[in-house]
Amino acid sequence: MTDPAPIRVFSVDDHPLLREGIAAVINSQPDMQLSGQASTGRDAIQQFRAHRPDVTLMDLRLPDISGIDVMIAIRSEFPDARIIMFTTFEGDAEIQRALAAGARGYVLKNTPPKELADAIRRVHAGRKSIPPDVAGRLAEHVGQELLTEREKDVLLHVAAGSRNRDIGERLLISEETVKVHVRHIMEKLGASDRTEAVTIAIRRGIIQL
Repeated sequence: MTDPAPIRVFSVDDHPLLREGIAAVINSQPDMQLSGQASTGRDAIQQFRAHRPDVTLMDLRLPDISGIDVMIAIRSEFPDARIIMFTTFEGDAEIQRALAAGARGYVLKNTPPKELADAIRRVHAGRKSIPPDVAGRLAEHVGQELLTEREKDVLLHVAAGSRNRDIGERLLISEETVKVHVRHIMEKLGASDRTEAVTIAIRRGIIQL
């Protein structure tokens, strides 16, 4: 019997040292091989077309396009693409966005090499791979109402230190409407004031500064 073909893994990350580490982990596995590497979102899309890897490790934050947007672009062309988000960010909102966009797994960058390899194998086999602590973080917020895009816009201005009047002028809405948005934001996030709302939103990955 011939051995099964190795799992071809494509690595997308803008940090050279991390790419080297991933390559070392992949190439040390008897059933895997590194099929390519990319450091930007646009390069990742082009290389995916060229290599058609079995599993892709996708950094969430890339210098040109977000990893989630890169994944959406790839999956619009290749719906069966199996992509694992590989990131240092643990915010539940970003995890939800990634999974909703079609990610097959979510792996943190401090994951031990063996667990990373096992996650790749699970995703290659058609299963999902989400660490228990990440799944638990998602479960904490199940059923909670999400912020609207307008509320996120308002919160970004709040985070920048803008007053309600200034926010209203920039977003072309009344100061009273801004106050209503801020109140809804605090209610949805369980925050007692504007500063806490910003802190919670950043921690959960709802907004990025």
